[in-house]
Amino acid sequence: MLENLIMMEEGKTLEFKENTQSLNKIVQTIIAFANTAGGTIIIGIKDKTKKIVGIHKPLRDEEKISSAVADSIAPLFLPNIEIHNIRNKELLVIKVPHAVGPFYLKKYGERDGTYIRLGSTNRKADIDTLKTLKRLSENITFDELPLIKAKKNDIDWALLKQIFKRKRKKIDMNKAENLGIIKEHMGKKYPSNGGILLFGKNRMKYFPDINIRCVRFSGNDRDKVLDHYDIDIALPLAIEEAINFVEKVSFKFSKFGKIYREDILQFPSVAIRESIINAVVHTDYSIKGTSIQIAIFDNRIEITNPGGLPFGLTLERAITGVSKIRNRVLARVFRELSIIEQWGSGMRRIIKTYQDLNIVPPIFEEIDTFFRIILFSIKNKKRTLEKWEIKLLDFLKKHNEITTIQAAELWKISDRAARTKLKKMIESKLIQRIGTSIKDPKAIFKLLIDDRI
Repeated sequence: MLENLIMMEEGKTLEFKENTQSLNKIVQTIIAFANTAGGTIIIGIKDKTKKIVGIHKPLRDEEKISSAVADSIAPLFLPNIEIHNIRNKELLVIKVPHAVGPFYLKKYGERDGTYIRLGSTNRKADIDTLKTLKRLSENITFDELPLIKAKKNDIDWALLKQIFKRKRKKIDMNKAENLGIIKEHMGKKYPSNGGILLFGKNRMKYFPDINIRCVRFSGNDRDKVLDHYDIDIALPLAIEEAINFVEKVSFKFSKFGKIYREDILQFPSVAIRESIINAVVHTDYSIKGTSIQIAIFDNRIEITNPGGLPFGLTLERAITGVSKIRNRVLARVFRELSIIEQWGSGMRRIIKTYQDLNIVPPIFEEIDTFFRIILFSIKNKKRTLEKWEIKLLDFLKKHNEITTIQAAELWKISDRAARTKLKKMIESKLIQRIGTSIKDPKAIFKLLIDDRI
């Protein structure tokens, strides 16, 4: 619903424009959306105040944008441009699908005219990002590329076989090729980038930033380090090593039964495991100079990996279970070793674990070219909802929206008292208001669209 979008902040897939005067910026945003994950541009909205000002000649502006897109963008790209009427104001809505490009400004060429979306800004694609966009168009991932500087014996075959044997599986050269560990290039066989990342004897020679950096801090900030561990072993083993370190340095709480005492970890084991696997599988290993980081605090753990979400994927879709594989070789091998059970199930499993324990929900966020999962301690319990809050939330689940008058009738209180309760629920991030203010007679209230849960 368009009014829902207007209430949201600008971000990876949303931008507001007051008018079409900055036509070059609009075209640039269309390119950035198309290359990244798609998006919507709404014209006729003040981006600072979100005041709906409308546009006076929508047909003329629609034609102007269509001509600019056709004349300026290569290869050919056709967004969907619609005219909407909101509160007696005409708005232009440009819906941009994600597509395989890269798309760029013709006058600057592919090298200098390609843009991507980072947060609420458009950014010119650097060389590495341009390579990633081109690989996407060729349907190949970075870890599938042959590493022609390496040789087949740079793979630690003994370790590889040992790891597979632990899962009661055998592996030979044919299977290694099928999994993508070995790739053929110009008649010769080489380890793939993924093969070296997974089982390379000297992985740091080719990927010096491959390690997982774990740090235990004192308290809830980064002022004092209590313990640290840099893990630079084969990735299948590194996952277990990282999990073990987190469990070793985390608090343990005791729960006493009638006979035995049960030790409970500071963070749910399932969530720790899924978050670390997610970081390893979805890291962009083509990015140089940074590594996977695991920061453990008294009240939370932050798992951060280089590389935002893969192009074509939004956070909202990822949380619902939609998956785009950034590293196919890693994913195939981890699936073969039963490290990964089902594509796209990790985030949902983390969320469900926290819901079942009634803990403050985890946060999933893109920070520039990084992705981070924040897991809170089991001591961070969510507050218990009041009966009147539950009643309104149940109503919204069935009817999608409610007005102040309807809320007052539901609670059997005055309109003024209902406004007070609705305001409290907004502040608690349980619902959102669609309207100019809490006293707006046309205001409606809906469940909050919260990317943390």
